[in-house]
Amino acid sequence: MYDCRQFFINGEWLTPAGRKESLVINPATEQPVGRILLGTAEDVDVAVKAARAAFVTYSQTTREERIALLERIVKVYEANIDRLAQAVSDEMGAPMTLAVQAQAGSGFRHLSTALTILKDFEFEERLGTTLIAREPIGVCGLITPWNWPLNQISCKVAPALAVGCTVVLKPSEAAPVTAHIFAEILAEAGVPKGVFNLVDGDGPGVGSALSSHPDIDMVSFTGSTRAGVLVAKAAADTVKRVSQELGGKSANIILEDADVAASVAHGVNWMMTNSGQSCNAPSRMLVPANRYDEAVEVARKTAEQLVVGDPKAAGVTTGPLANKLQFERVQALIAKGIEEGAKPVIGGLGRPEGIDKGYFVKPTIFAGVNNEMTIAREEIFGPVMVLIPYKDEADAIRIANDTVYGLSGHVHSKNLDNARRVASKMRTGMIHVNGAARDMFAPFGGYKQSGNGREWGREGFKEFLETKAMMGYFT
Repeated sequence: MYDCRQFFINGEWLTPAGRKESLVINPATEQPVGRILLGTAEDVDVAVKAARAAFVTYSQTTREERIALLERIVKVYEANIDRLAQAVSDEMGAPMTLAVQAQAGSGFRHLSTALTILKDFEFEERLGTTLIAREPIGVCGLITPWNWPLNQISCKVAPALAVGCTVVLKPSEAAPVTAHIFAEILAEAGVPKGVFNLVDGDGPGVGSALSSHPDIDMVSFTGSTRAGVLVAKAAADTVKRVSQELGGKSANIILEDADVAASVAHGVNWMMTNSGQSCNAPSRMLVPANRYDEAVEVARKTAEQLVVGDPKAAGVTTGPLANKLQFERVQALIAKGIEEGAKPVIGGLGRPEGIDKGYFVKPTIFAGVNNEMTIAREEIFGPVMVLIPYKDEADAIRIANDTVYGLSGHVHSKNLDNARRVASKMRTGMIHVNGAARDMFAPFGGYKQSGNGREWGREGFKEFLETKAMMGYFT
């Protein structure tokens, strides 16, 4: 059992004011693997006071001092990769290969990327006789989800510390263990007291208090669009900056001239990574109507190759969903798809054959789908993909954009100019052309109800900065 019943505040592990215990459940076994205490508004206030006091001095540190700090954090983090991977597998069910390379690995890459960017980031520029200065925004409340815990913690904490902000982190109460290890890493690396603080809790108890606290200058939130709306409303009274990375229903357009077999297989495998629990998952595959049957068969055969099972077992590609609530939601949406006339060509309701416990879902591919169906409009957040036929390129673009979301998208074509043209017409914050991988230096974020602001890279730094114009600074 992971014992995480203390909060990290002002450089110390403290017993919180809140005494309500919450168990961390291993989704593969449905058994407890850890325990935390749920914080209160009083705990948030203590942490914010520590961060506010620390900001006075930390905001004045030099670039070189912060580079040295990040270098130490990267070194200690790398030494703990295996420990972090084990914890993330235990708390949210990631298969070990994914846990090491993608889950824990993403944290290392974000920290390393922030270090690289910090070394030559332009905090000042001259505009005639005016100095434009970019200064740390202040105390930042960071609220992170359970699906990619280390990715989301590190892509917020790294730029915040890099530019001189102090932070209070509320990790998901469903996957808090990795956050506690992350706090231990920062403490070992010598993060000054009060610069990084961790308070466990749920949305109503801690998230709301953090979002509405008058001494929080910025809230960075990753989660559902529904919860994001609540965060924004809580933050509105104090007019603080709110940066949000929310839901998605990303389209993957397979153009007429694409290699259907390769493109469809790539799309299925990308979709099923992390058991489909990614906000940018390409959950709507759009294929030419005259090649629809071919695409469906390729998708089915690709999904057949996925190995669902114990995340600790060798060869397993697909673990459980991270918690019971998500399992029940995905089952309900699969049932809704069947009820509305969609056909599961593989997968469907229930656990995979031979598995009788754990929050495992059959990798499911739906055919016979149109863009008005519930499974084509709602974010499912599980290993469920829909294939939608289109008539021509204009129809594909129309369907792709016919969603309240706009986080990510894909387009495949043998002709790069065709892919570029279609990509330019997709209303979404990110596009992967012909299977291009994620770029840690590129901005991550979306249009419409997928959020506002950007994370990752130089744009991620800017989220944590205020801009000051000093006229007459130069003569």
